[in-house]
Amino acid sequence: MGSAEQDEYAAFKEKVRRTVFMDSLSPIVTESVVRTALDQYGTVKSVEFIPNYLEPRNMARCALVEMEKEKQAEVVISTISELPFMMSGMPRPVRACAAVPEMFADRPRKPGRQLHVHWLDPSDPNFEVANKLKQLVKKHATENAVMLKHQLEKEEKLAKQQGETLKANYKKYEMIDSLMADGTVRRLAGRYTLRISDDSGPSTFH
Repeated sequence: MGSAEQDEYAAFKEKVRRTVFMDSLSPIVTESVVRTALDQYGTVKSVEFIPNYLEPRNMARCALVEMEKEKQAEVVISTISELPFMMSGMPRPVRACAAVPEMFADRPRKPGRQLHVHWLDPSDPNFEVANKLKQLVKKHATENAVMLKHQLEKEEKLAKQQGETLKANYKKYEMIDSLMADGTVRRLAGRYTLRISDDSGPSTFH
């Protein structure tokens, strides 16, 4: 039994080394968005969003992304740490670092480790400290809820603007491509005595 536990924990540690912890994610980011963003660095095996229990809506702001190989995870961390990495309209860059075992809710029990849990009695010296922490958490949860509401409104507006800009630019490129295909550009160039470079790349005027 001890050997089986050790083997299970060893396999878990290998998974941890392949995993990237991503923070400052937009609440509107989905698994497909994360996969698309990181596929350029290697194969993404899994994406697990970490719930934020301090906010009423329990919206994830960070995620554990397991890559196929440890080296791929290192490249992701290095790249995001050195260069601004934007994702899904987020107005600030995403952050990334190496994952640690404590970040995994389903982590196996470490061989030989024992946990002891008990309720605090009101007469316990630590009871008042725990009670103050509880009230502080409630206060922070309320503040976070207000901030999250405003942030979501801004990010949804930004995402909509970016989508509209992308569609507008695509329509412009479609129009240019259509004008090139039907000969309109060449006729206009002849009318205004402009020369169009004739090569395999994009046509340019001189």
